[in-house]
Amino acid sequence: MGISNNTETEETTHQQEVTKKKGGLRTLPFIIANETFEKVASFGLLANMMVYLLDQYHFKVTTGVSILFLWTALSNFTPIVGAFLSDSFFGRFHVILIGTLVSLMGMIVLLLTAILPYARPPYCPQTARPNCATPNMNQRLLLYFSFFLMSIGAGGIRPCSMAFGADQVNRPENPNNERVLQIFFNWYYASVGISLMVAVTVIVYIQDKVGWVPGFGVPVGLMLFSTVMFFLGSSLFLNKACIIKSPSKDITPEGLATDPWSLCTVRQVEELKALIKVLPIWSAGIIIAAAINQHSISLTQARAMNKHLTPHFEIQPGSFTVFSLLALTLWVAIYDRAIVPLMSRHFTNRPNGLSFKERMGIGLVISCLATSVAAIVEQKRREKAVMHGEIMSAMWLIPQYSLGGLAEAFNAIGQIEFYYSQLPKSLASIAVALFSLGMGFGNLVGALLVKIVDDSSTKGGRLSWLDDDLNKGRYDYYYWLLTLLGFFNFLYYCLCSWGYGSCEERSMWDEEVNGVEKGKENIDDQELPKSKESSIVFAT
Repeated sequence: MGISNNTETEETTHQQEVTKKKGGLRTLPFIIANETFEKVASFGLLANMMVYLLDQYHFKVTTGVSILFLWTALSNFTPIVGAFLSDSFFGRFHVILIGTLVSLMGMIVLLLTAILPYARPPYCPQTARPNCATPNMNQRLLLYFSFFLMSIGAGGIRPCSMAFGADQVNRPENPNNERVLQIFFNWYYASVGISLMVAVTVIVYIQDKVGWVPGFGVPVGLMLFSTVMFFLGSSLFLNKACIIKSPSKDITPEGLATDPWSLCTVRQVEELKALIKVLPIWSAGIIIAAAINQHSISLTQARAMNKHLTPHFEIQPGSFTVFSLLALTLWVAIYDRAIVPLMSRHFTNRPNGLSFKERMGIGLVISCLATSVAAIVEQKRREKAVMHGEIMSAMWLIPQYSLGGLAEAFNAIGQIEFYYSQLPKSLASIAVALFSLGMGFGNLVGALLVKIVDDSSTKGGRLSWLDDDLNKGRYDYYYWLLTLLGFFNFLYYCLCSWGYGSCEERSMWDEEVNGVEKGKENIDDQELPKSKESSIVFAT
């Protein structure tokens, strides 16, 4: 046993020496650059993709909306797989690397659809749109293949980038470790915000005003630069591939678990119970995910409206998403700096101001307001166009975009913090994955809803509510349907929230189970007094 203890000590010392040589703040420019350019490229393509599908592939509005819903859903599901593969098999570095390369391949395939004339239907002017040729099977498959590759790539990048960056700067022995981590997270989120702003403005402008080839070529160039930056920093990265807490007790000389069945401890049973407990509240986030992801429909509205902010400045349809981002960003800053201190001192006596469940509920209410405002604006737009032949200003879309961003600020952030606080630390990755799953299912519900509305409204030879001609369709009815679903979803959420009980009470079990298992570990140590538990991190 003495030899075993010495070996473990030597391995731990070796890993600590490797850790000092790798990682640190010097790696952050490479990681943040990789994340920034990937975000600009991927979201720049998504923001204006509806226009590409309508103008270049001649899809119906309902078909284009469904395609984007399904693409977004897949991009929300694949990060779950990516997180599992990185934590269980390959490590974050290799998963990010593979994801970056696959995303680059997907963007190149999408660029080819814009370059090669036979990769899409022949050109057809908007005046002849109902009679335009639709894409054949091969053209569809090439387009879908590019979406599939980009979704797979997103599954490797999105769940791992932030955690991989935190791995580089996390030094528990450093007295300033908490401050260093805070600096990293601040820069990380700032880079994401800037990336999204650039994506929905600059990239969209290039696509609309310069053309689709440069509009897709610029994201490919940015993604290539992102890949190169990640490769350049590879020799500096600390790659935490595997963590073993107690080699002498947990694994055999062959590297296998000594007692696989003992993994199902009291703690793990309680973890499963905590996870099941939050699922009803999680399910209430699916409808709001479908409601706030109606950008493709809103973009179609903007195309039929006057987009001039001034006589000489026009906002592109795909760029209206920037108002959602601005509302979300500004509210988070105001809430954190002004509202939380005020409420915690004078109203709630809680350090976080509003509780997690209160914020989620407010987000659900605001999402209903957003869809009802969208319905009213569309009703007025249609009346002006049909009755008076007037083109309404697209600036009237700003309130619904802003309310959508505000709803996301309340509900989405509240969800993530709720899951993170109510689940034990060992399920931290599951907490983030739950939100991603909810978004994925929300997009599936959105695609299903579009299909149901289109099929139901066309019965008896009537025109679809979501007809390609907005003046003939009834998009306002569609928004009122979303409002009604949101209202019933809010009532369902209130019931689930009441049944869940106090958030503070739900977190107490963690301490109790920790005490039970700590006592069990003490007994084990008494039985094996010479064994020494250590933490070994294999770094490359």
